[in-house]
Amino acid sequence: MSSNVVPVPNEENIIIISQHEQNKLHKTKLSFIDIVSFLKEIIAKLDIKKVIHSVKVGIALVLVSLLYLLDPLFQKVGQNAMWAIITVIVVFEFFTGATLRKGINRAIGTVLGGGLGCLAATLADESGEIGGALVVGISVIIIGVGATYSRLIPSVKNKYDYGVMIFILTFSLVVVSGVRADKIMKLAGERLSNIGMGFAVCIFTSFIYPIWAGDELHFSTATKFDKLATSIQGCIEEYFVIANDKEKKATIDISGCKSVMHSKSSDESLANFAKWEPWHGKFGFFYPWEKYLNIGEVLRELAAMIISFRGCIQSVRQSSPTERDNIREPCEKIGLSLATILMELGDSIRDMKRCRAKSLITQCMREELSLLVNLDNNNNSTDHESTLGLASFIFQILEMVDKVELLVTKVEELGEIAHFHNKKLDV
Repeated sequence: MSSNVVPVPNEENIIIISQHEQNKLHKTKLSFIDIVSFLKEIIAKLDIKKVIHSVKVGIALVLVSLLYLLDPLFQKVGQNAMWAIITVIVVFEFFTGATLRKGINRAIGTVLGGGLGCLAATLADESGEIGGALVVGISVIIIGVGATYSRLIPSVKNKYDYGVMIFILTFSLVVVSGVRADKIMKLAGERLSNIGMGFAVCIFTSFIYPIWAGDELHFSTATKFDKLATSIQGCIEEYFVIANDKEKKATIDISGCKSVMHSKSSDESLANFAKWEPWHGKFGFFYPWEKYLNIGEVLRELAAMIISFRGCIQSVRQSSPTERDNIREPCEKIGLSLATILMELGDSIRDMKRCRAKSLITQCMREELSLLVNLDNNNNSTDHESTLGLASFIFQILEMVDKVELLVTKVEELGEIAHFHNKKLDV
């Protein structure tokens, strides 16, 4: 009698295979989670504004490349389409105001340089071979020397340096090219039209999620007040913390003061770009951006005082703990008042509303200042180094108070010109 053997699957093998598959899936899941978390970390480190600018440059290059890629457009513009691409690469800047400034400078420089170059080339063409060479040489010397000298004038260099450079370049290329006047006019017209198309693409793309230099200058100036307020209050608190330990050094972070001191070049660039920007948000035409530069100058002077103040605190020639305790209360009140006033000024600029900083100085600080000076005058210590250290400390506080008063005046002037709103005070 024959029998059929039916294989019975091993349950243990099935379980083992199942666990292997689960481990495999688990590892795959973990690796996917790791990749996602890694990408999140990279994205978190990216500056969103820089990403937006990079994307806009890519879009602008794609749009201007259509002059080459599309046959109907290429037949009209021809090989001169490269000038549109060059314009996008050269003109497109991070801030919208910088793009406008550079594009307008390029357009004006091209028109003026091309126009004068055509006139000089026409005159040279009608003057014969020797006369034409003299006309070209003399015109290049006169324009080159005059335009180059104008680039060295600070007011021209800050606003129109790029335009003057393009003017020299265009004039020289046109006048030295040696072609006839009719061809010069045609060539200049084609290049100007292509540069105009490139500039139009830059402007169109730049106004997609625009990055305004005025906004950057406005909020960076307001932030500086907060940085200095924290540093002042921290220095005064640290002065009395180390009163009983001569070996201990001040640990207050003054990196905010250093960043304020190094902000001059960036502030000037932002203010220059902001003047070219159109009406946007709360900033209308002819907004007083130069006032921000004046405020920034005073802020840098105050930052230098704070750094010097910290050095005074670290000095081994400072007064004794007993003498410090005598002036502790008025100094801490003055420090708190200065920090409060600076924060009020920062909020005033940030919100574009008038503040009550002047009244805070009048009401809260005059009494404390007079008390502090009287305590210094009544100091009968025989230790001259200790007396000198205490006087130096008080002197620097008085200097910082004067500088903060000047800041209050500057911010009030800005508020009047820029028409800051009146802040509603709590009753």
